[in-house]
Amino acid sequence: MGEIRNFRSGNQDGPPPHGPMPRRLAAIIVGDIASYSRLMQADEEGTHVRVKRIERDLIQPSIVEHHGSLVKTTGDGFIAIFDSPVEAVRCSIVIQQNLVGRNASLPKDSRIEYRIGVNLGDVIVEPDDVYGDGVNIATRLEGIAEPGQVYISGAIYEQIKHKVVCGYESLGDRKVKNITDPVRVYRVLPDADAVGRTRGRRENTLIFLLAITLLVIAAGVLWYLLAQTPGRRSEQAAMPTASPAASPSPQPPPREAATQTPQPSPSLALSTPSPAPAPSPSVTPVREPEMIAIRGGSFAMGSNDDPTERPVHQVSIKPFSIGKYPVTVQEWNECAAAKACGFTATGKDNAPISNVSWTDAQQYVGYLAQATKKPYRLPSEAEWEYAARGGTQSKYWWGDKLQPGMAGCKDCGDLAAEQPAKVGSFKPNPFGLHDMGGGIDQWVEDCWHKSYQGAPSDGSAWGGGDCASHVLRSGSWKNDSRYVRPSNRDGYDTNVRYPTHGFRVALSP
Repeated sequence: MGEIRNFRSGNQDGPPPHGPMPRRLAAIIVGDIASYSRLMQADEEGTHVRVKRIERDLIQPSIVEHHGSLVKTTGDGFIAIFDSPVEAVRCSIVIQQNLVGRNASLPKDSRIEYRIGVNLGDVIVEPDDVYGDGVNIATRLEGIAEPGQVYISGAIYEQIKHKVVCGYESLGDRKVKNITDPVRVYRVLPDADAVGRTRGRRENTLIFLLAITLLVIAAGVLWYLLAQTPGRRSEQAAMPTASPAASPSPQPPPREAATQTPQPSPSLALSTPSPAPAPSPSVTPVREPEMIAIRGGSFAMGSNDDPTERPVHQVSIKPFSIGKYPVTVQEWNECAAAKACGFTATGKDNAPISNVSWTDAQQYVGYLAQATKKPYRLPSEAEWEYAARGGTQSKYWWGDKLQPGMAGCKDCGDLAAEQPAKVGSFKPNPFGLHDMGGGIDQWVEDCWHKSYQGAPSDGSAWGGGDCASHVLRSGSWKNDSRYVRPSNRDGYDTNVRYPTHGFRVALSP
């Protein structure tokens, strides 16, 4: 994309604007298509149609979903601004990850890949454009980013480093065109696998260097031993041989002498216990979530309150068990301590774990299943709704009208706060389950589908569809009461973490 000017020249045609120009602090995203000229040369009309479709179906909706504003598109790119740096980075990650799915079936030279730069700066805002060094820096970051990557400035990093739980690779300070001071640059690693790959490269480098060091040491020791052996032999050959008469009584070899110890007296031997065998390594028991057995049955799944919840359909559920509470910070951190989960969570032990992706949730259930040898998993969407209803068919499990103090949501009562309440803070439903509505959004096993057309009727998880996104149930403390209905459903990107997202586990018989 062309360079973004820092300001408009005062000698342009027409009178200068009156008064100060509107400014604001904003997080700026600048995106640009890599190899756009080559793509247009190969298929001009086809490329134009695909780019417009991506803008319409992916870029614009993602910006709106993350509370940003699309300033303009530029043919081969776009500029957007956000009040929140956190939402700007999340939006960038969502765009890139969705493009990966779109490109998966295409030849490499036909793929449309964006480079994205994100910066925080004080900018001049006009109805159809935005200006300032903040935009220029975002443009420069986009220019040095690799296709499919998100590069952020140090200013953005400082705002999001403890709020968006993903990986960051520091690329150091970079001198960029027309910007006086160097810019600290970070590459975003949006998922645990990406973090692992980066960490793995570093670990492999360290292991290689360590191996070289050990080989050098071993070679030095071997050379020393080979060099010293001839000298020792010549000394032994030059020593006079003593006659048998002059030789003293045989002495034990030095090694045996060194290992001999005084024998205790009989009385001491009787009073001294024999050494105890070495204890076997202690095994820390795995903390299993408290589970509630669900007998199974048949129910009408869905509602007519929202198009995504239609059509209402009959589903049969087999017996299973489900967590009495969402997985807690303490339970998650035991998985993290075992190196099976991707990060250590902060917060109170009895708070629900949050800011986890669907992939993170799968790491935890995999760890639990392996450690306990039990078939732990995420519940299916049908199992979750059946359990949340607790045998009822009303709007909420307690009835058709909202009642204060029954769930943790924005307009559910006095416990609304900046974070979810500890698990079990609200009354259980008729099945004895807590927080099956409000508190924390909860991942389930199913891929996202926009409606129930074609949904399975046996209670199993629904695959296929858009598996770049998975289903969330429950609503959270940040949502209003319509989200805590048992039938409410939503989808979110599989590998992206979000502060209100958690989960609970299920267990097959």
